[in-house]
Order: sequence, then C-alpha cells, then structure tokens
Amino acid sequence: MAVVEFLLYFPGIAGTLLGALLLLLLLYRLSSDHKSQKEGKEPPGPKPLPLLGNLLTLDLTRPFDSLCELSKTYGNIFQVFLGPKKVVVLVGYKTVKEALVNYADEFGERDITPGFRILNDGHGILFSNGENWKEMRRFALSNLRDFGMGKRGSEEKIIEEIQYLKGEFDKFEENPFNTTQPVNYAVSNIISSIVYGSRFEYTDPQFTETVDRANENVRVSGSASMMLYNIFPWLGPFLSSKRIIIRNLMKNRAEIVKLITGLQETLNPHDRRGFVDSFLVHKQSDEQSGKKDSFFHHENLLMTVGNLFVAGTDTTGTTLRWGLMLMAKYPQIQDRVQEEIDRVIGGRQPVVEDRKKLPYTDAVIHETQRLANIVPMNLPHMTSCGVTFNGYFIKKGTTVVPLLTSVLKDPSEWAKPNSFYPEHFLDEKGQFIKRDAFMPFSAGRRVCLGEGLARMELFLFFTSLLQSYRFTTPPGVSGDELDLKGIVGITLNPSPHKLCAIRRS
Repeated sequence: MAVVEFLLYFPGIAGTLLGALLLLLLLYRLSSDHKSQKEGKEPPGPKPLPLLGNLLTLDLTRPFDSLCELSKTYGNIFQVFLGPKKVVVLVGYKTVKEALVNYADEFGERDITPGFRILNDGHGILFSNGENWKEMRRFALSNLRDFGMGKRGSEEKIIEEIQYLKGEFDKFEENPFNTTQPVNYAVSNIISSIVYGSRFEYTDPQFTETVDRANENVRVSGSASMMLYNIFPWLGPFLSSKRIIIRNLMKNRAEIVKLITGLQETLNPHDRRGFVDSFLVHKQSDEQSGKKDSFFHHENLLMTVGNLFVAGTDTTGTTLRWGLMLMAKYPQIQDRVQEEIDRVIGGRQPVVEDRKKLPYTDAVIHETQRLANIVPMNLPHMTSCGVTFNGYFIKKGTTVVPLLTSVLKDPSEWAKPNSFYPEHFLDEKGQFIKRDAFMPFSAGRRVCLGEGLARMELFLFFTSLLQSYRFTTPPGVSGDELDLKGIVGITLNPSPHKLCAIRRS
C-alpha cells in the first residue's frame, strides 16, 4: 500500500516505472525457463513481479510483520525480492542461531545498502567488511574494555550519571513529561565518557543537538522512503528523508571533528583519557613507522566514533524508555519490582552485584528487552560465499535478514510471545533463568560489541529509577492507551507518550 501511495504522489515516476515494467516483464518471461532449472535449489518464496519484486505484498512501514506473515506460507527460510534485489529471510530461533553461530563466517558479512553507505561509506565498524571491519572491531573491543566498558570503571560512571538524570526528572515536579531527551542524554554521556574521556552537561546545546540529530537519523534511516531509496537509489533527489540524513550527518561530523581536534591538541600518549586518545596514539605510531595501508586514519576514527556514539545511545536509551513505559502500563508488575528492591536493597544505591539478588527485577528487564524487540529486522547481513544451508543454496553476496523479532517472539520458545510476561525468565521457585532464545543483541560475528555495557546500564538505570520513583500515566490517561506497536526506524521506539515520575517516600 505504501508503494502505491508513493507512486500516486509522483505520477512522473509512475510513468517511467510503467514503461520499465513492461520491458522487464518481457525479459522475465523470456528468462523464466532458465530460472526454473535453479529454483529447486533456492529457498521458496512468493513469485516476484518484474522491477517491483514482492514490494506490493509488503507493508514497508512495518516490513518485519509482513515477513513474519510470509513465513507462515513459505517456512523458516524463504526469499523475497525487494524490487530486483533478492533477500533471503531467516525466521525463528533455531534457524537464526544456526546461521549466525554455526555458519558465522558464511553469514557474517554486512550488506551495505545505499542508505548505510551514506552513513559510513564503508568505514568504521557497523557498516564495513573485510580487514577494515576486523581491525576496527578488534581495536574497539580491546580499548573499550581498557576504559571500563563492562567493568567497575563504567559502573562508577553510570552511578554518577544516574544522579544527574534524577535531577532532570525532578525538574518536572511530578508533572507529565516526555522521557526521550533526558534518558537519551544520560545514556549518551556514558559512551561519551568512555570515547572522549568526559561527560557533557544537559544544558550544552552542542551535545544535546548532536544526540537529537543522531536519534533522528536512526528513525529516518529505517523509514519506508529510505527503504525505497535502498531499492531504487535513483529516487534519492526526490526524498526529503535522504536530505535530512545528510544534513544531520554533516553537522554531527563537524562536532566530532571539533572534539577530536581538541583532544589531539592536548594528547598525552602516557595518559590516555578515552578511546579517541588510544586511536590517535596508534595512528601516530603507524605514521611514524611509515606503515602503509594502515586502517588507523582520520575517516575510520570519525566513523568509528560516530558508530559507538549512536549505537551506545539509541539502543540502550530506547530500551530503558520502553521499560519505564511498561511499568506505567502494568502497575502491578511495578509493585513487585519495587517491593523486591525495597526488601533487598533498601535506600542505598543499587550496584551491579545486586543483580543476582533481584531475580524478579532482572526478569522484568530481560522481558522488556524481549517484548520491546527494538531491532526487529536486525541489521542486514550478506553471504561471504555460496552456502548450502538447511537444504537450500544461497549465492555469495546475497542479502540475508536474520529476523530478530521472530526469535524474540518465537511461539515455540516463549509461552506468551506477544505479552509482557516476566515469568518467561523465572523458574518455579522464582529464580532467574537464562533463555537461549533471548537474542536482542544478535549473535555470531556481528553480535553487539557493547552488550556488556548495555546490560550494566539497563540494570543500574532501571533499578535506581524504580527505587526512587513511581512511574504513572498522566491524570486522565489509562495504561491501556499506551500502545506497544512502537514507531519504526532502524530501531523500534515507543509510541509518543508522557509519564509522571512520582518521588517515592
């Protein structure tokens, strides 16, 4: 439906498409005999139209729902055509895990679509491949650990930031407010302190505007219009979404350059303040030794810092906002969380070690991540070579979508896949249990490198906020009015809403 509306809005484009459609239909019919010889080896799927492929059968505003629906007809491995581009979709926990873990190398490349190429141009970590990706990911993992990611150093940073966030919540004096900006600024400050070596004030316009622009790009990059751009790049000049992304990128790039320049001018190789300092020291070393083809260059630094900043802000901030909204929607669950926190911790500051003593709270956090399903499509993978997988042959260079929503809501793995049910993570004695199908950070070679930090942030922020506040809907608004569909971008954000943060005595 979204495609039809788009074409009606641009009649000139529609005419061009119609002519191309007729030509491709002829070519398609002429080549059908040749294709039929190979179809037995390929995954099944709906018959594509020339040029459009299967676009008319997909809801581009929520493509993951359409793909889940198609799996009921074609099974856990099937193919669809997004325009002329073939995409293999993997559905369900067992299929996705086998591909990403047991066939990690074969399914481990990143499909860098035109929209993602705008964002990174093959540099950095998220949207790069080959030796560049290996080197940048290896360096990032090593140095982020050195600066406290997942360790006590980060715990102290998070606990400090929680106090600033509480101060922001208190400014609303229990009146309804949108949690988006204060939560995103708080979470962004954690990754900023690790990357740059310092945090920023919430009143700093350069910082807040950078965070806001990055979050806007995450939302716009996953829109239906950008999905069409990825399929038909020639649509670019007609799309305001592409212009928004480029404008935001240029402004954020200028801010990152300014911050890096300041750090470079005060760089002390023997006293590294954060990730940027480590990168600059390594870059200087390669330059002094005359190393050729070094990956430690300006573009990789800019893109890697941008990747870490966006990935370290949006996913955790979005999940935390889902958690607070779910507490307001399900007050009886909020009651149980607060009873457990009061009984076990009392009034002192929660710390990471408390997690094992708070099984119900931990289960609620995990269930929030499962149901919020914030990266439903995953980021697209690509086969590094031809691979026979579960009886089907998938060519080298094929785009693969490991559908994370189908893992987190797999009916064969979860008793109530579409409900908020913390008991998914509790045994009969009320103790926390790990679940193999809990895969919000993806898996395999491309698993989120910030998983340890994200888990720590979610626990400390959520527990500390629930210890201090009761979250409610605004007066006159019932919990039923908080819907769980979300707003689709690259990540799935809560639908617009306001909450009241009531100080607990």
